[in-house]
Formats: sequence, C-alpha cells, structure tokens
Amino acid sequence: MQVMKHMIPALMLMLSAMPLSADPVRLADLSDPAEARQWRFFTDGVMGGVSSGTAVIDAGRLSLTGTVSTANNGGFIQVRREALTLPDGTDALRIRVRGDGQTYYLHLRTSATILPWQYYQAGFTAPPEWAEITLPLGDFRPSGALLPRAPSPGAVRSVALVAYGRDHSADVSLSDLWAEVTR
Repeated sequence: MQVMKHMIPALMLMLSAMPLSADPVRLADLSDPAEARQWRFFTDGVMGGVSSGTAVIDAGRLSLTGTVSTANNGGFIQVRREALTLPDGTDALRIRVRGDGQTYYLHLRTSATILPWQYYQAGFTAPPEWAEITLPLGDFRPSGALLPRAPSPGAVRSVALVAYGRDHSADVSLSDLWAEVTR
C-alpha cells in the first residue's frame, strides 16, 4: 500500500506531461464561395518559365491540373491560400486528396520566407481514391539554408498545393485541409 501511495503522484505527473490531441481544426472550407476567392493560381511564368495549367474550385474540391515544364528555368504550377493562420499547438497538417498517383507538395510560406522563391516543402503521393494524409510540420523542409530548419506554426502565412520539379502532366485534387493540434 505504501508503494501505491508514492506511485499515484508520479503517475499523475506523467499523465499531465503527455500531449492531448484535440479535434483537427479545419483551415479551408472549399464549399464556401468566399473561401474560393482566397486561393490564387500561378505558374513559373512569373519568372520566365513555360508551365501551364488551371486551378478550379467546384463541388467542395480544389483541382490543380496542367503541364509542368522545367524548360526556361521553370518547373511548377501551384494554387496558394494566402492569409492563413495556424492555431497554437499545430504540429501537422492533414489533407484529403486524390490524384494520378504522382508526387505533389504542400508549400508553406512564413514570416521568414521573405524572398519569392523561399518556402517550406513536404511531399506526398496523391492516390487515385480520396485519402487523408498527415504531414507533420517537422517534415516540411526549407528551400534554402537561410531559413530556420522547420516552420513555426505561429509564423505560417500561406499554404500552397504544388506540382513541382520535373516535366510531367499534373492532376491532383484537394477537398479538405486541417491543422492537427496537440494541446
């Protein structure tokens, strides 16, 4: 009994130190027309590249399609959601996607990504059927050595769905975007 008496405070301390998961926080409601206006499509044409494509939000999903070309120092098409704020305690982003089985990326811009070509990137494979994919913030890699190693949730300012880095036809859709928050 004496041992049990001493174990209870230690057990309580251990439990209080464990992170508690909360329900995910929805960051984008793609069925809301006002939300659709928050997303902006652009290509490497802003820097002389020749990639082309479209981004369409319809029936509660965002579809990014086109042709990515590395010609003329190019290599991307993307659709970006500006003015994004992650809740305190965010440790991952969860997305619901489908596509053509190729690798795509989420790019995050933060208060540290001052230059247009700076971002944090995490890749994922877009399966043919809708699937949820979790991307821990620690898996987002900086585009250059001048950025901190990982993005801080409080510093994130935008998220982008990106087809990037190689010559290919792109076809990926996103229906949901959440923040995974540990409290």
